[in-house]
Amino acid sequence: MNKQRRTILSKKVAELEELKRKLDEVKSDIESVHDEEDDAFSNLPEGIQDSERGETMQENIDSLDEAFSNLDDIISNIDDVIDSLNEVIER
Repeated sequence: MNKQRRTILSKKVAELEELKRKLDEVKSDIESVHDEEDDAFSNLPEGIQDSERGETMQENIDSLDEAFSNLDDIISNIDDVIDSLNEVIER
């Protein structure tokens, strides 16, 4: 691989690392909202937890769990792409 193509790939790796950093921030924010919603749900009286409002809160918590997990997968995939590109750059 010539220097020009390595330079292009190096720039793309840097862009992916920046994207990963931003996604980590998003993941952290989602985790904070999840924790707040979970605490709010846990502090509800049992009767309200079993009500429609409580069920909606629990559904929200479950959806936030799924979003967090999906973001984690995306970040992991980005790490894999970065590793692959770095292998090409280093050859």
